[in-house]
Amino acid sequence: MTSLSHAIGTVSMPPKWSVGYHQCRYSYDSSEKVLKVVRTFREKGIPCDVVWMDIDYMDGFRCFTFDSIRFPDPKSLVDDLHSIGCKAVWMLDPGIKKEKGFFVFDSGSKNDVWVQKADGSPFVGEVWPGDCVFPDFTSEKARAWWASLVKDFISNGVDGIWNDMNEPAVSKTVTKTMPESNIHRGDADIGGVQNHSYYHNVYGMLMTRSTYKGMEMANAAKRPFVLTRAGFIGSQRYAATWTGDNLSTWEHLHMSLPMILQLGLSGQPLSGPDIGGFGGNATPKLFGRWMGLGALFPFSRGHTETGSIDHEPWSFGEECEEVCRLALLRRYRLLPHIYTLFYHSHTKGIPVAAPVFFADPQDPELRKVETSFLLGPLLVCASTLPNKGAHECAHKLPKGIWLPFDFADSHPDLPLLYLQGGAILPVGLPIKHVGEASLEDDLSLIIALNENGKAEGVLFEDAGDGYAFTQGDYLLTYYIAELHSSVVTVKVFKSEGSWKRPKRNLKINILLGGGAMISTNGIDGEEIHLTMPSESEVSNLVATSEFEHKKRMEMIHPIPDIEESLRQERAELSKIPVDMKSGDWFLKIVPWIGGRIISMTHLPSDSQWLHSRIEIHGYEEYSGTEYRSAGCTEQYKVIRCVEQSGEEESICMEGDIGGGLVLQRQISILKDNPKIVQIDSSIQARSVGAGSGGFSRLVCLRVHPTFTLLHPTEVVVAFTAINGSKQEISPEAGEITFEGDLRPNGEWMLVDKCVGLSLVNRFNPREVSKCFVHWGTANVKMELWSEERPVSNDTPLRICHQYEVWQTS
Repeated sequence: MTSLSHAIGTVSMPPKWSVGYHQCRYSYDSSEKVLKVVRTFREKGIPCDVVWMDIDYMDGFRCFTFDSIRFPDPKSLVDDLHSIGCKAVWMLDPGIKKEKGFFVFDSGSKNDVWVQKADGSPFVGEVWPGDCVFPDFTSEKARAWWASLVKDFISNGVDGIWNDMNEPAVSKTVTKTMPESNIHRGDADIGGVQNHSYYHNVYGMLMTRSTYKGMEMANAAKRPFVLTRAGFIGSQRYAATWTGDNLSTWEHLHMSLPMILQLGLSGQPLSGPDIGGFGGNATPKLFGRWMGLGALFPFSRGHTETGSIDHEPWSFGEECEEVCRLALLRRYRLLPHIYTLFYHSHTKGIPVAAPVFFADPQDPELRKVETSFLLGPLLVCASTLPNKGAHECAHKLPKGIWLPFDFADSHPDLPLLYLQGGAILPVGLPIKHVGEASLEDDLSLIIALNENGKAEGVLFEDAGDGYAFTQGDYLLTYYIAELHSSVVTVKVFKSEGSWKRPKRNLKINILLGGGAMISTNGIDGEEIHLTMPSESEVSNLVATSEFEHKKRMEMIHPIPDIEESLRQERAELSKIPVDMKSGDWFLKIVPWIGGRIISMTHLPSDSQWLHSRIEIHGYEEYSGTEYRSAGCTEQYKVIRCVEQSGEEESICMEGDIGGGLVLQRQISILKDNPKIVQIDSSIQARSVGAGSGGFSRLVCLRVHPTFTLLHPTEVVVAFTAINGSKQEISPEAGEITFEGDLRPNGEWMLVDKCVGLSLVNRFNPREVSKCFVHWGTANVKMELWSEERPVSNDTPLRICHQYEVWQTS
């Protein structure tokens, strides 16, 4: 790791406030709402240091502007936030609205800083404000221009900047970015004039470099804080990274830890996911469990999308709120240690959060661990299973001594903590924001002696901002503990830096095992002695501690999966999908919301053709020609479920779609051909009113699957039409309808040319009146429509179709 850091540079030392907890959503839509959220943190005693402003603070999504109605005085807002110990981070995207009279566009055009098309004219792409142009950050001239705008922007009281959409993202394109043929007039030392394919991967990093420079220009006495979505190796010198727009699912909770560990191994130690998940609605247990883990990630921020339910710590009931409070108080007690880890990362290039195998690289089994990680000598063991807490899971520990401990805060929904033998862990007081802490505050050391009766640890302290630490204005303390006879002596082994040691109380806690510890108090800088208990006394202390811990865990109410006070939507989302696994297929089905299929995995090729949120997309069906008509959100009841030892699985469901009609769907993995998934759906009349002559309203059975594209630029929809013509539809087609003899002749396929696989969809052309293709962002809809007509008891509408995966050349 140190060799990599020498090559690419280490992370910039972050301001200490940025190591606290951050609260965000898309969007807190007014100054009043922002203040209300932060004041609620303070009133409820939940730690928080930063609140974030998404794009809705802007005037019409124009970067470097503020909405005059909702954010009329940003400087006053920030002053109010600062008065209660909270910082403010504001978003800036690269897409600049193409609008004469808009000062940023006019200035950029005058300075000739835009990315160009091949013909030399500025490239125009659509983003949030509409038509936009994009700064060419590969050019020093453009970076200097952007930095000057950032410098002026900071005068509004901006504490940090969030660079989003900086791949750069462009709407209404197949690739969701600008064309590779665009021209960048790059600096000679990074490649000179090249097309976008040459510079695409570094565009986001060069943007953050310019943003970082602008913040330095605004106030050289402060450390810039920038967050980026896009980055490249070396971007840790300018920005933190978050893992992108995740989903509120247990799978994405599980994925979040390996992602930040891999970023750390790639030289980016300041990273974290959107706690609680960005897309969709978290459940109380999912949110609390995610906060328990995310509160110990290097970058800790809660975030959610527009239209979702509230995702603040108090939004999911009292039990979840308490877990969030405990989790964040843990983080703040551990801030002295975490901040020290960032100092080591800045000076030595080591990760802040590291994989467990770092404690024993020779043990191959540790490389498989995905729910535990190291913060230096502190081992965090979590659970990402909804029905098991961390204390109920078997955790693989590295070899050696690992002693459990807590802050009298053990909870079924919080991770377990272990300290490595031979380590001393510095911890602070339970503060609500970084600004509450003082150098003179009481300090505690948690000590785990190794097999030789020794331990050591280090604590870095400085002003928390600025660069005086680079000139020696800091205090770096090396503590040691040694056992001689039955007495442990704790003392300062050496110190570095020009700061004098403050006169403060120092509490010593020596771990004995089983959560038991013995404690004493002294003065920091002086030798402190503590007599160890006898072996029998240790045994009694450990037994008592384990009994009290067990009793405490039994008395605590874990976060419920469903709470009466929450909306029905949350209750529905908290249920566990039905699994169908047989033959070549593994499907996940949610009968309670539209009977939809949310996951469709082909096991032999390990290819996932469909993956969606519970409440939208995936495989769904409608009962009319209009989008999301009855049938896609109703609760379906399971009327038949057949399982035969993995040979065949079948589930039959039906949902009431009103007017005396039901939509019935049978999903089967065929026993005689387990390569095939068959879906047999029909709209049936059950109790149509007599006045209608036994016929229903006009209905249309509309099969509406949204397939996931792993390689969006390398896929096509292909088929032979009824008239014999060969058709191949690429994403550039957007959306297209096939009717009459242009319909597929009973079969069409989604072809992924990159991996040589095709998803084949077979149907009876007599049941399908038209086929519809719609290409979206990394997905495609391949719809089958029946005719539109009334149905009766004797004349239902039906479409029976099948899916199979083929290997193609």
